[in-house]
Amino acid sequence: MIKEAKYKMSEERLNELKEELHYLTTVREKEIAEQIKEARSFGDLSENSEYDEAKAEQSKHIAKVAEIKNLVENAEIVHASDRTDFVGMGSKVTVRDIEFAVDETYEIVGSQEADPAIGRISDDSPLGKGMMDKKKGESFEIDAPAGKLKFKILKIQ
Repeated sequence: MIKEAKYKMSEERLNELKEELHYLTTVREKEIAEQIKEARSFGDLSENSEYDEAKAEQSKHIAKVAEIKNLVENAEIVHASDRTDFVGMGSKVTVRDIEFAVDETYEIVGSQEADPAIGRISDDSPLGKGMMDKKKGESFEIDAPAGKLKFKILKIQ
């Protein structure tokens, strides 16, 4: 039997997914069923674009529900570390790009909560992996498409 992958996330993210799943399986499912019913009433299904669109929407809906169910069923709740002596899940870390002398602050989160545009990076990302378990003052390298990048941990919150 194949072991399902676990998806690291906070309890808040898991609750958001459960709420979305509830909405999709109750409200949205009824809306789509109504769209299909209405499209059927237009007559000949072989030339009925509204029916085709409603069925396509239903297919996307089924796929989305399956995806979210998989995430919920295989969620692994991670709790933010209260420790500030090393980088862990939930840590806010300020690092310096050694080559360019630029400081950036990131929060280490699970892959389901990552949003690099707002500084939330996954613990599975190259930068996230590079930071994990490091202490303030430590340097580390990561492999990137542009080559090796070097960083130094300045602050852990």
